[in-house]
Amino acid sequence: MKLPRRKFLHLAAGTAALPALSRIASAQAYPSRPIRLVIPYPPGGLYDSTGRPWADKVKQHLGTIVIENMGGAGSSLGTAAVARAQPDGYTILLGGNPGLVINTLASTRPLYDSLKDFEPISILGLNPTIIDIHPAQPIRTLKELADYAKANPGKLSYGSSGAGTANHLVGELFKLLTGTEIAHVPYRGAGPAMADLISGHIPMLVQSSNAQAFELHETGKLRILAITSAKRIAAAPAIPTVGEAGLPGLTSENFIGLFAPTGTPKAIVEQIAQATRHALADKDLQRLYAASGFEPDPDSTPEKARRRLEEEFVKWEPVIKAVGLKLD
Repeated sequence: MKLPRRKFLHLAAGTAALPALSRIASAQAYPSRPIRLVIPYPPGGLYDSTGRPWADKVKQHLGTIVIENMGGAGSSLGTAAVARAQPDGYTILLGGNPGLVINTLASTRPLYDSLKDFEPISILGLNPTIIDIHPAQPIRTLKELADYAKANPGKLSYGSSGAGTANHLVGELFKLLTGTEIAHVPYRGAGPAMADLISGHIPMLVQSSNAQAFELHETGKLRILAITSAKRIAAAPAIPTVGEAGLPGLTSENFIGLFAPTGTPKAIVEQIAQATRHALADKDLQRLYAASGFEPDPDSTPEKARRRLEEEFVKWEPVIKAVGLKLD
């Protein structure tokens, strides 16, 4: 039987709306099962100490969060896995500058497009970089470091937690801004690099701010010259910023945040973001983060998180091109 045109169009419109209605129903019922948080690094380290307390705090709003450490390829493997996951809100990424910005810009065949393949949810906080010197070095300020490097070409080297890390790029940016030549010594992680600085095997280290470094600075086992944050941080209020030290162009704060696969319903994205704002309003969590040199961002939104990601691309793309960094 042939349907009247008006009835046919009505039925067709209803059929077309079914996928959208299904997504809306799914968002309204969310979450109905545990959420998987992918941390694209091995267990331990800054991302674990950021993600696990977050998961514990948001469970009252989102239910169970299952942590999955998926390291490999400088965080690219875990990041790519989330980019390919179902956009249903049950797989989210704890991502940051290395995986979402540096890997994308420095790879000739990146496994994902960070600006297209992810829905930013929230920036949990910012982790600035510190520039350390072995105390035997005759250097006490950032300016003295630049002057010494210029007067002693080839004598200084600096360690980082690996080639292509955010700290490596901060070291290279310092060289570009000061016109100095300092050899880069990449390590397989921050621990070995810190051990070699303390023992005097390397004279200088560029690393993420952390409680251990602040304690070693206080006891005189290393000397922190400056921190790359825009303002002094609560965990180390006596350490000057790079702006105060005369190099405002070196200001950089690596973000760590939550990202979902593109296509995740906006209602779900906002639900996770709202739960995160509640968690980050907790004073105990703020103190926990701040004590490690990680500055929490309790007012983040999906829109602010997207702007932050875009700004990091603008900041680091010219640096990566200038130093010719290639990760593959």
